[in-house]
Amino acid sequence: MEVPQDKIQLELSAQAEKYAKRDAPLEVRRMAARGALPLPPLELATVLFALMHDADAEVKSSARDSLERLPDGVLDPVLSGPAHPALLDNLAHAFKDHEARVERIALNAAASDATIAFLAERPFRRVVEIVSNNQERLLRYPPIVDALGGNPLTGRSVIDRILSFLGLEESPDVAPPDPESISDAQARAALSAVLGEDFSGIPSELLDENVTAQVEEQLKAGGSLYKLVQNMTVFQKIKLGRMGNKEARSLLVRDRNKIVAIAAVSSPKITEQELLSIAQSRAVGDEVIRVICRNKEALRNYQMKVALATNPKTPQATAMKFVNYLQDKDLQKLMKSKDVPTVISTHARRILTRKGKV
Repeated sequence: MEVPQDKIQLELSAQAEKYAKRDAPLEVRRMAARGALPLPPLELATVLFALMHDADAEVKSSARDSLERLPDGVLDPVLSGPAHPALLDNLAHAFKDHEARVERIALNAAASDATIAFLAERPFRRVVEIVSNNQERLLRYPPIVDALGGNPLTGRSVIDRILSFLGLEESPDVAPPDPESISDAQARAALSAVLGEDFSGIPSELLDENVTAQVEEQLKAGGSLYKLVQNMTVFQKIKLGRMGNKEARSLLVRDRNKIVAIAAVSSPKITEQELLSIAQSRAVGDEVIRVICRNKEALRNYQMKVALATNPKTPQATAMKFVNYLQDKDLQKLMKSKDVPTVISTHARRILTRKGKV
């Protein structure tokens, strides 16, 4: 039967339809909305969902309450079975704080991509794992990647998996290439291979490393190139972050989506000077700083240790480790700084005290 308000086509047996059809007697619909019907779980839930769109306010309210109060023995087969995507979406929102039920919907192939994108935002680690393992959905519906990128529970392993699905991961057994060895032409070819038709709309100012000061200023000032980047899809941003130029990386490393930001800071084209600048920035996310903290090559630079020791975004245990390597003049500055956590300035003072420098 069809529910005209939402233009949703629901399939019901003749037995089930007599309770939900628009011309059924009001008392029959009100009785059905209370949920005591001799129907299988999926049909019962579908009837209640249809009655949630009834013209009668009492029927609508009662049907909603009945659907949301179904016992697990009745509801679980609905959450895991071939239910209508609109019904599953309704249940996903109704039970958004119920981890076990959300997990069942996340595993259900009948759920719509939009529903999965909604669930990807929920604070459940197991759900994040389920969603991020579905390569077909991730590639088909970029908003899911966008949602995962904004979820605090999306860790580095999940991000690496997503980049792998996009063909942009780094092999742990292969050293990253020297940025100087990657020409603009090679970067364009690599970007074209992963972006396909999307590549044609990206101007050279975001791809060629040798850009003018005027272009740099336009990006900083929020000009047309800046707006172009901000309006890109999450997939375009991820791929541009990996193979675009310095100007593209400088924007994308600060993107609100941590997957985009990590793709930019992990670019094989990024330079040591760029990494130092990022390590000194308070405008990047915690995950970006953590990536730099794991970059053994970058950490050979003393100034990198100083930057990470003084950046509040650096995990405290890691920052304290870097403080141990600092020279006395930098420890003096750190000890007096009001811009670092107290535990860091205290640790700097403790080191100087041991040396008899305080």
